[in-house]
Amino acid sequence: MKPDTGRSRPTHLVARFVAISWRDLAVSFGPLVLLVIVAIWAAVRLIQPAPPNTLTISAGPVGSTFWIAAQKYKAILARNRITLNVLASQGSQENLKRLLDPQANVDVGFVQSGIAPAAVDKDKSLMSLGSVAYVPLAIFYRGAPVDWLSGFKGERLAIGPEGSGTRELALALLKANGIVPGGPTQLLPLTGDAAADALIDGTIDATFLAGDSAQPAVMGKLYRTGNVRFYDFSQADAYTRRFPYLTQLKVPMGAFDLGKNLPANSISIVAPTAELIARDSLHPALSDLLIEAAREVHGGATTMQRAGEFPAPLAHDFPLSDDAARYYKSGKSFLYRTLPFWIASLADRLLVIVVPLIVLLVPALRVVPGLYAWRVKSRIYRWYGALIAIERSALSEHSSAERASLIERLDTIEDSVNGMKMPLAYADQFYVLREHIGFVRRRLTESRDAPGRQDEADEQAADKVKG
Repeated sequence: MKPDTGRSRPTHLVARFVAISWRDLAVSFGPLVLLVIVAIWAAVRLIQPAPPNTLTISAGPVGSTFWIAAQKYKAILARNRITLNVLASQGSQENLKRLLDPQANVDVGFVQSGIAPAAVDKDKSLMSLGSVAYVPLAIFYRGAPVDWLSGFKGERLAIGPEGSGTRELALALLKANGIVPGGPTQLLPLTGDAAADALIDGTIDATFLAGDSAQPAVMGKLYRTGNVRFYDFSQADAYTRRFPYLTQLKVPMGAFDLGKNLPANSISIVAPTAELIARDSLHPALSDLLIEAAREVHGGATTMQRAGEFPAPLAHDFPLSDDAARYYKSGKSFLYRTLPFWIASLADRLLVIVVPLIVLLVPALRVVPGLYAWRVKSRIYRWYGALIAIERSALSEHSSAERASLIERLDTIEDSVNGMKMPLAYADQFYVLREHIGFVRRRLTESRDAPGRQDEADEQAADKVKG
């Protein structure tokens, strides 16, 4: 009787086929998901927060040029639902003091160039959004012609009130000519109409007018007054080199009265600029809005400037901010040009997350299918090592017990393979594995039957000898 070959062993079908192996999918996508989470976390940490909807500006005295300009800024920013609080001040000095004080809660202010002390120059908390206007300095005086500012030594000079930019500029120019407070020269805090009236009635000898004090009406009145002269800065070029924040300007012929041609000749004067100074915490989107407002308010033509000349990237006491430099170079970004402000702001911040994710996902998504395929195939390939080991054992001489053990191991492999959960897309590889299991089983059974066949051959040979 021939021994059982094992070919009749029942097989229980078969792997549980599914469209997708969610476990393999999760393992394959796991590293990618972790990478995305890390990228989002990093982007959120670095992303610029949403711009605030409230700003505070320190302007100037109520009714002054810059106080009126700030009110126009307020209306312009309101179009984008930004509330601008306007604070009145005594002038540039007070504006600068507020900006330097974190407790003052002032975000931006008008500051005349050249008034910041050296200690402030080293302060990194403030930055310039550019210059928005010239602040021409006009000097009117009585008596004989004066060629140089040193000629006013020992006289009565109206240079503006404490804290005003006019006073700071006048003190700097007079100091360069040897005139300082406490000397024989009287430095009086008069300005505007009060200074003009004092000059006309002879109470003072000269007045320094700049900004709001140098209104065309005041200057025209003084120019028409007999024995009052308009100082011509014959050394204007030297002053602009000595004081880099100054610009040489010309009062055009006929600027005060075209019909009477007053003045009859152009007159040289010098002028600092008024800068829009902000704290370094100012949001970039609000920086753009403020510069746009400045362009709308200060961009027109005047006696001393051409249309479109301001705002300009002119900064002196404080560095021009990176956001302002970018705006002057290329204007608003595409999003802010095409979308409403708040939508553009949201989209701008989302791009900080989306763009890095796209950069990560595009190559990663190319890798994931291969990783998924490797994950599924690895569950098939891991049995081939065991099959090869069993097949090699089948080629050597074994006892019946050892062969039975190999077959038992093969049965365990086949049961495990039949119990696998496989995606339908890999059914062909599953059946190829089953065929290979059958191939090894045949090798084992053939090696087990070989001794029996040899015994039959020996018996037949012996019978022939006896016969």
